Amino acid sequence: MENVFKNLKGDRLIWAIVALLAIFSFLPVYSAASNLAYNSGSGSTFMFFVRHFMHLIFGFLIIYGVHRIPYRYFRGLSMVMIPVVLVLLLLTMLQGTTIEGANASRWIQIPFVGMSFQTSTLASVVIMVYVARYLSKIKDKDITFKETILPLWIPVFMVLIMILPANFSTTAIIFAMVMILAFIGGYPVKYLAIIIGTGLLALTMFVLVAKAFPDLMPNRIQTWENRLLNYANGEDTEADYQIKKAKIAIASGDIFGLGPGKSIQKNFLPQSSSDFIFAIIVEEYGLLGGLFLLVMYCWLLFRIIIISQKSDTVFGKLLVLGVGMPIVFQAFINMAVAVELFPVTGQTLPLISSGGTSIWMTCLALGIILSVSSQREGIKVLGNSDEENPLEILSETI
Repeated sequence: MENVFKNLKGDRLIWAIVALLAIFSFLPVYSAASNLAYNSGSGSTFMFFVRHFMHLIFGFLIIYGVHRIPYRYFRGLSMVMIPVVLVLLLLTMLQGTTIEGANASRWIQIPFVGMSFQTSTLASVVIMVYVARYLSKIKDKDITFKETILPLWIPVFMVLIMILPANFSTTAIIFAMVMILAFIGGYPVKYLAIIIGTGLLALTMFVLVAKAFPDLMPNRIQTWENRLLNYANGEDTEADYQIKKAKIAIASGDIFGLGPGKSIQKNFLPQSSSDFIFAIIVEEYGLLGGLFLLVMYCWLLFRIIIISQKSDTVFGKLLVLGVGMPIVFQAFINMAVAVELFPVTGQTLPLISSGGTSIWMTCLALGIILSVSSQREGIKVLGNSDEENPLEILSETI
């Protein structure tokens, strides 16, 4: 065991936070999975517990493997992965999956394995690394908006366009995170205003086209409208069912909760082990359990900022913020949805909710952060060795 800890590099507090969140997740997932067990007809929640355990084990292997990779390699890898991500998103979008008549083309089946993979989560990590690479490249340079369109904004908008039809919330989060990272990276504010305006115009055109040709995306625009209208008007409709049950769960939890495994609303919430697991946690562990999670994610954000500030390279600073902020932002959105501060988005609670893709991509991002923190002291020794990396040479020449 001592040898294992010796091989764990990077910020030890990040490791501790991730371990605490992962350990904490077992009981809520095991408890909330009873609804999944009933609907699947298996009658046993142990299978879902084992599945969540295996997802986390593989996730920690991803963290360990990625954090041993010198983070400078991610510059070139982001260039290589952009075409791969675009192909995966295109395949996902073309498969035309529908759930209850609505477009839900978010997952792609992995051949010979029998598993599905949500490609938008991989795309979000790759695009943030890509943006961090480009912003570090143009840092302190005088650039024109025209110069940045092809190398920066075309890939970003291509990714967003392919995610938007089936997953508006993920598209909005990625767009917001890219805007924030670009602002932090010193991209001219006047150019950012143009991009935001273009994004809003593109969204408007998309909605109009979808309404004009409803067969292209069955019921998807109507779903967005219903969620926003129900949230704004506070209407008591069937579409608001999950929020009502989540609020009942939170109100039932009081200060100390009903106790582990004693949630009642888990039997009524359709997404009790994923999208609305925060409500189940508060019901079973009370306000104290909810505050524990909030403190953990705030602590994670604090460590991300510290690691970013201590990095000796611009790319390292932006890379940590680029892949780290979405984790915490997604957690805050998930908790806000449960207490009706946000309309329903379908975002999971990182490292807590069940679901392999979400856990693995969160672990990929955490591995990148730990890679930066483990090498910030040795970056000066490396000197100009970045230029010897063929992937980085490729990224600089394109």
